[in-house]
Amino acid sequence: MTGKQRVRAALDRQPVDRVPIFMWFHPSTARHIAELLEIPVARVADAMGNDVRQTWVNNNYAMEGIVHEHGGESHTDVWGITWEKQGAFNQIAKFPLLDATPDELLAYTFPESHLEELLDPMARALIGAEDLFTGVDVSPCVFEMYWRLRGMDTAILDMASQPDVADTMLGRCADFAVLLSEESLRRFKVDWLWTGDDVAGQTSMIMGPAMWRDLIRPHLQRVVDVGKSHGLPVAYHCCGALRPIIGDLIDMGITVLNPIQCNCPGMDPLELKREFGKDLTFMGGVDTQELLPTGTAREVRQATERLIEGMTSDGGGYILAASHTVPPETPDDNIFAMYAAAGLTKEEICDRAAGIRSGL
Repeated sequence: MTGKQRVRAALDRQPVDRVPIFMWFHPSTARHIAELLEIPVARVADAMGNDVRQTWVNNNYAMEGIVHEHGGESHTDVWGITWEKQGAFNQIAKFPLLDATPDELLAYTFPESHLEELLDPMARALIGAEDLFTGVDVSPCVFEMYWRLRGMDTAILDMASQPDVADTMLGRCADFAVLLSEESLRRFKVDWLWTGDDVAGQTSMIMGPAMWRDLIRPHLQRVVDVGKSHGLPVAYHCCGALRPIIGDLIDMGITVLNPIQCNCPGMDPLELKREFGKDLTFMGGVDTQELLPTGTAREVRQATERLIEGMTSDGGGYILAASHTVPPETPDDNIFAMYAAAGLTKEEICDRAAGIRSGL
């Protein structure tokens, strides 16, 4: 089966030759695998059997798509957010609306004039992806986009103390995500719309479910509706303990949930599958905090096999992925053990890498 066929079959609870895979690697992990397989780092996902190809067209590209070599290097994106490499990732060094007055907030201009620049990565990602399941990522959509402009603490304070202003700004964040969604789906033939907002932490939601329903859900719904209007599955990414709103997400029409951060309260993958598996396809759930970096290869393989078996109990509805990026301290044997549990052997991965090398 091709990647496109494999993911579509999993979404439809139809038989597959192996569980579909969409793995994300920490930048250091990706560089290590590239060296190990003697291939360019940009081809690691291909060698490792990813069945999905997508990229960011919203602000996540500024965070993850622009890679600096050295700590302290920075760039300012078209939203006016300054990002600085701290450790392996870009972190926000300057929030452009941190000290803005309500009038200054409302006067802020989203980067509609940069639409071509923002959509260009999607056009490039589709090159050579005919056999893969493709998606366009328009996250962050609402809350996470607002706090990147305003700062987390200030954004939360706005929602509590001046909800009308916050609602307007959250709506404007969603307006831009809607614009990117509509324009992307008009231009590009993709297989799903990928949305997202991190509204939960390691132990609970960042805000109460009631506040989320009042201020976030109505705006996120408009983004989801774009995908639904095109007849596409809509995926939603949120790290952390988001169990209180999973039912809401289903009611909104979201059909794929990622990344199932399994160490968080209420986020046991098999329990979620039993409760919501009729309505949701799950993607993720392989523990990156303890299992992958500190477990033995045997433990990784057995745990991944149990996960796949439980998450496909209805014949499908699962895409193998880690609960976060695969961390750099993960032993090579553990990575290959995880893939072996999915039916993709180290030998097959090495053969893929050899094919990539021969085509360079």
